[in-house]
Amino acid sequence: MTGPAQETMTAALRVEHAGAVASIVIDNPKRRNALNQDMWQQFAPLLERLGADPGVKVVVVRGAGGNFSAGADISDLKAILRDPASGAHDGGHVTAAEKALAAFPKPTIAAIEGYCIGGAWQIAGACDIRIAAETATFGITPAKVGIVYPLSGIERLVRLAGPATAKYLLLTGDFITAAQAHGLGLLARVVPADGFRDEIQEFAARLTTRSQLSTQAMKQIIDAIAVNDPAVPAISGYWQDQMAASGEPEEGIGAFLAKREPDFRWNGGVRPA
Repeated sequence: MTGPAQETMTAALRVEHAGAVASIVIDNPKRRNALNQDMWQQFAPLLERLGADPGVKVVVVRGAGGNFSAGADISDLKAILRDPASGAHDGGHVTAAEKALAAFPKPTIAAIEGYCIGGAWQIAGACDIRIAAETATFGITPAKVGIVYPLSGIERLVRLAGPATAKYLLLTGDFITAAQAHGLGLLARVVPADGFRDEIQEFAARLTTRSQLSTQAMKQIIDAIAVNDPAVPAISGYWQDQMAASGEPEEGIGAFLAKREPDFRWNGGVRPA
């Protein structure tokens, strides 16, 4: 397949564009893509820019050179986990990156090859859909280095997999296979390592053909339900109003009846004529 256009970013985060799919590439392969403080700090502004770009409909997060990420750079760990505003050590830059990714309005996919360890799980866990190569390895390892995992990461893990699984992973720090991670509810799919990148690209491209109003609306509603947000009815009502004014249902139903591909045009506002 044709290689994507590439845009170089500072602090070893890169963005690659292929059509309406943007891939954030964690690029530090000599250290299994461990993330230093500067790299963590790049996530929020980068995601803000991609969120505002009407040409981007789906974001993939992956690692360079065959690994997703070995997590936070241990040599920089105290600075990484420190919140510069409060001085607290409960997540700091890791939590800020995780929250920015979780709040991103468009669909996100974690494409996981090789190692996904420690703080890297917070990045993967914040994505909407996690797909791993069958050879991937997972581990959430704070107990091995004497730290308490950030609260935001624990909360997300409990919501995704339940308290018993969260305790097993966090208390032991054991590594698990992709098949085991899938069985524990951490992954949507496990696919063969051969052709993994093409599989991810094809899946992401398929998401770009769906109604962006539908996908963004349902993502926000699901996230609100997951945290028992009392504003769920108001959020749903807002999106129902957007749907009524958008023209998306008319296009989708018309395309279905005509046996053609729909031409969804909503992209953050009322669908243009």
